[in-house]
Amino acid sequence: MKRIIYLAFAASVAVGAGTLTSCSDFLEAENKTNVSSDPYLSTPEGLQSLRTYTYSLLKPISTDIDIYEWGTDLYVATRGGDPGEMHRYTMTPQTSTVTDYYTNLYNLINNANCMLHYATEGDGLVQAEAKFLRCYGYYLLMQHFGAVPYVTEYIQGPERNYPRMPIAELYPAVIAELQGIMNDSNLPVEDHSGYVSQRAVKALLAKVCLAAGWDLGTTLGDAAAGSYTVNDKSYFDLAAQYATEAINGQSLTMAFADKWAPTNEGNAEEIFSIQYERNGFPGNVSEGGHGLQNTYGCYYGDCTASGYKYCNSGKAPSGKAIYLWAPGDDRFEGTFMTTIYNYNGTWGTTGYYAYYNAGNTDNLQIGLRYFPYYTTEAEAEAEIAANQSRYAMGNCLNDVSARILGSETVLYTFSRDGSWVKSTETYDESCSKVYGTTVVKKFDDPSTQQEALNTSNGYRDIVLFHLSDMYLTAAEAYLMAGNEAEALSYVNAVRTRANAGTLATFGSYAPDYTIPANFGSITPLDVILDERARELFAERDRWMDLRRTRQLVRYNVAYNSYVNSVSDMSNVRGEVKWYRPIPEEEMSNNTALTSEDQNPGY
Repeated sequence: MKRIIYLAFAASVAVGAGTLTSCSDFLEAENKTNVSSDPYLSTPEGLQSLRTYTYSLLKPISTDIDIYEWGTDLYVATRGGDPGEMHRYTMTPQTSTVTDYYTNLYNLINNANCMLHYATEGDGLVQAEAKFLRCYGYYLLMQHFGAVPYVTEYIQGPERNYPRMPIAELYPAVIAELQGIMNDSNLPVEDHSGYVSQRAVKALLAKVCLAAGWDLGTTLGDAAAGSYTVNDKSYFDLAAQYATEAINGQSLTMAFADKWAPTNEGNAEEIFSIQYERNGFPGNVSEGGHGLQNTYGCYYGDCTASGYKYCNSGKAPSGKAIYLWAPGDDRFEGTFMTTIYNYNGTWGTTGYYAYYNAGNTDNLQIGLRYFPYYTTEAEAEAEIAANQSRYAMGNCLNDVSARILGSETVLYTFSRDGSWVKSTETYDESCSKVYGTTVVKKFDDPSTQQEALNTSNGYRDIVLFHLSDMYLTAAEAYLMAGNEAEALSYVNAVRTRANAGTLATFGSYAPDYTIPANFGSITPLDVILDERARELFAERDRWMDLRRTRQLVRYNVAYNSYVNSVSDMSNVRGEVKWYRPIPEEEMSNNTALTSEDQNPGY
C-alpha cells in the first residue's frame, strides 16, 4: 500500500484514462461514459486497479486546506496577505474551492460505487473498502454541505436527477452501512499501511455518530452565543461507544514528538492514513507529493537562496493560537519548529532540514529562534548569551533573529558577530514580515528537494484518524451524553501524555489567551475544543469542529479579524452561513434541484 500511488499510475495506463475517469463524472454537465460496462474492470486485475485508483482519490480531498482551516479562530495570513473568501465568509456558489471540494468528494463516491458495481461475491474485501470510502465521502459532504444527493449506484449514463436527501435520513443510512462492515472479517482488525481496517471503520463511526448527535439531537439557540439545547443523547451514546471501541484499550504512551516524527510513520497510534512514498516514484518527485509542510506558517523566502523550508504566507498560528500551549506542554515543541539553523549553502544538513539530517546540531549556527509566549526576556537572553557564537552569521547566508511570540512580540536582531539589539512589535506586525512567526513541522519531509516555490515536494503520509483524536472524540461524546466525569478523564489522558497537567474539573481550566467580553464564559465544551486545537493543530479539523458544535459564529466573531458580528457570516436576509453553498454547477446540472435546495445564507 505504501506505493499505492504508483499502482494508480499503472492502473490509469492499463485501464485507460477514459475508463477510470468515467467512474468520476458525477458532476459533469455531460456524462462522458459511452459504454455500460468495461470488460477489464470485470477482471481481478482490473478491479484491483480500480481499487488502487479510488484510494488515491482521497488525496485531493485531504489537501484542500482552505476549506478545512479558513474561517476559524486558529489561523492568519502573513505578509499582508488576504485569506480570501473562505475566511471572510463571502464565498458564493461559484467559489472554485467549494466546487472543487464537492466534485472531488463525489468523484470518490462514484468510484466507490464503481468498485461495488464490478465486485463479485468473492470480493468481500473490496466491497467493505468501497463502503467505507463511500461513507467517508458522505461524512465530509454532510459536514460541509448538509443535505446532499445520496447515490449508491455507479453512474454510467446521462441521468441527472438526484434529489437531496435530508440529513435525518442521510446519517442513519451512513451509520447503518458502517455498522454492517465494522466487524467484517474481510477487513484486517487494524492496519498501519493505508488500507481500511475494522478499527478505521469504528473511528469513522464515532465521527459520524458524534456529528449526528449535534445535527439531529440538538437545537441551536443563539448563534452568536453558541447556545444550544440537547434533545436526544442517543447518537452521543453511540459515538462514545464507537470511539471507545476504536481506542480498544490503547493508552497514550508515545511521546507527542515521536508520534509525528518523519521516521515513525505508520506507528501504533495511527488508525488510517493516505500513503505517499518518495523512493521509487515513477515521475518527477518534485511534483508527485503534497504541500502540507508548506502550508502552515510564515514565508521564509526563496528556499534555493535561504536554505529554509518554503512556506506560503497563509495559515500561520493566530494571535489566539500562540497562547494555547501552557508552560510544560510538549505539544508546542512537537507542533512548531522553534529553532531553525542557518544555511551555508549545503542543502539538507544546514538550513531548515538540518534539524532532521545533521545528526548532532549542537554546533550549528542558528538562523531563527522562536520562544513561546511564556518565556521571560531574562530566560531568552540567558539562552542567547550561552549560545552567542551560534547566533553569529559566520559563513552562513541569512540574517539572524529571535522572537518571543506574544501579543507584544519581543524581537532580537543579531549582528554578524552575534551581538544583538532588542525591540518590540505587535504580533500582527511580526506576522507582516518574512520570518515573522513559526511554522508547523508535523508534516516535514527531511528529503525535500531544493526547489523554490514548490508545494508538491512532501511525501509524508496524511493521517486521517489517530488515537488521541479518538480520545477527544470520546470526551466530547461523553460530555454531550451527560457523563462529565468520563469526558474529563479522556481529556486528562491526552493532557497527561503531553505533560500539560490534569484538570480537577472542567471549571478549573483557565486559558492564557485573551477572552473578549462577547465570547462569554469558558464552558466544558470550550475546554475540549481548546484541547482539540492543541492536539490536532494543522490537521484539517477546525472548521468542522466549530460547525459541528454550533460554535462557528461565536469563535469567529471573537477571534477572526474579518468577522465583527453575526451579520458578517450571514446574507442580507439574516441567514447564517452554517454550511458551504451547493455549487452552481450542481444546481444547474442536477434536474432534481431548484433554488429552494440552496443552503441558507446563499
